[in-house]
Amino acid sequence: MRLIDFSKRALLVTTISSVFLASGCSALIAKKTEQFARDFSSTILDSDDPVTIEQGIPAYLLLLDALVKNNPEQISLRQASATLTSAYASGFVKEAVRSKRLNQKALTDAFSVLCQQDKHLCQPRELTLNDLQQRLAQMNKSDVATLFMVGSVWAGWIQANADDWNAVADMPRVEALMTRIVALDENYQQGAAHIYLGVLATVLTPALGGRPEVGKAHFERAISLSDGHNLAAKLYYAKNYARGVFDRELHDKLLNEILAAEPHAKDLTLSNIMAQQQAKELLQSADDYF
Repeated sequence: MRLIDFSKRALLVTTISSVFLASGCSALIAKKTEQFARDFSSTILDSDDPVTIEQGIPAYLLLLDALVKNNPEQISLRQASATLTSAYASGFVKEAVRSKRLNQKALTDAFSVLCQQDKHLCQPRELTLNDLQQRLAQMNKSDVATLFMVGSVWAGWIQANADDWNAVADMPRVEALMTRIVALDENYQQGAAHIYLGVLATVLTPALGGRPEVGKAHFERAISLSDGHNLAAKLYYAKNYARGVFDRELHDKLLNEILAAEPHAKDLTLSNIMAQQQAKELLQSADDYF
């Protein structure tokens, strides 16, 4: 039995629509839609029920598509759509073709937001790495949210297209985005950019250019900045670094710490619950790996 059936989804959309249409003032409508996008996204992040979220997100994505279509000038709506579409595709979609399609949609929205922020960055994949870094150097702290959104969505797109070396070749560009974020505000989202930099540094073996010790430093910094609350930092520390250097003791220590931790934390609960699920799977497969 599905936890959210069609009738409840329809009721949800109808209720939300009535809120948006309650005011005849377009400015107030824009303000309400933006606030709703922020509040709903926060509710998702704070949920401790991944199954309900998995089944409920598609209805919200359709609603966001409608809001973006009718409010194309509202950057925050397109940004919310890009972020949630990418997160849904990465966290819940298993079919490769569908994952690629959703990630492409998310990336298109993300680049559209970036283009509105800086007309020189409308086609960031076509820029040389040096040109991209020069444009990023002109960004300031107020641009961090956009840069993180683009970088995280771009990373998800690369992951979904890992069988395409042209997509994998974009990794240095994502690294450039995350590096700029760290330079501007490494505390953003409790050091989340450090997690991405850690993964990027450890996704390849040292023989192919991987930098395990650089990745280790980023993972440890992310753990420190979140006061240990962001369990994803420890998960990737174990999965990418400890497994990469065959450190079984560190691997098991980190995963057991994840399982013993309290997962409920502001804007991290859903991520932490899923990290605990993956930690259990990694521990179960450890004997076969090491």
